[in-house]
Amino acid sequence: MDLREEILKGTIRIFREKGLKFTMDDIAERLKISKKTLYKVFDDKEALFLAMVDYMFDTIKESEQAVVDDDSLSTVEKVHRILGVLPEGYKDVDLRQLYLLKDRYPKIYKQVELRLETGWETTIELIERGIAEGSIVPVRIPILKMMLEASLEQFFQRDILIRNEISYQDALDEVVRILMEGIKVHKQEGNEV
Repeated sequence: MDLREEILKGTIRIFREKGLKFTMDDIAERLKISKKTLYKVFDDKEALFLAMVDYMFDTIKESEQAVVDDDSLSTVEKVHRILGVLPEGYKDVDLRQLYLLKDRYPKIYKQVELRLETGWETTIELIERGIAEGSIVPVRIPILKMMLEASLEQFFQRDILIRNEISYQDALDEVVRILMEGIKVHKQEGNEV
């Protein structure tokens, strides 16, 4: 692993513990490197945070690809998992804190928004495949995409998850479940499910 990736992974671990309050000193101390070395790789905390956002989203895309490549899953299962994918290493990261970015780090917040709005090609292809094979009801994909994006952006714009003591992963799972299954009770073989 190169130094840049080591710093990014260390930053994610520290973010898990301290949220946005982490310092460059915290990272240097944790990784047992000098601040001078840290600043050779990243100019400042904002540059480090921007790189961390991209690193996290790139890792999410890798996890999505693993789902797509899993031949044991049906198209519907793949869509469901991709919409809610969060790499194992991020399960304990309090992503609810990202709502603080909007005011404190607007440039980083814009990067999070950009990453949420892009990279949908694989998901769209799977949804289209599901519609073609009849396993997914025909939907207007731009509307579905907008609904998920809007939900995730609200997680990052407000403190609703923190106030209601809902983890980011639980909130994401609930949004995906509602998108995939709706809110109506489905009857199956005489029983309500």
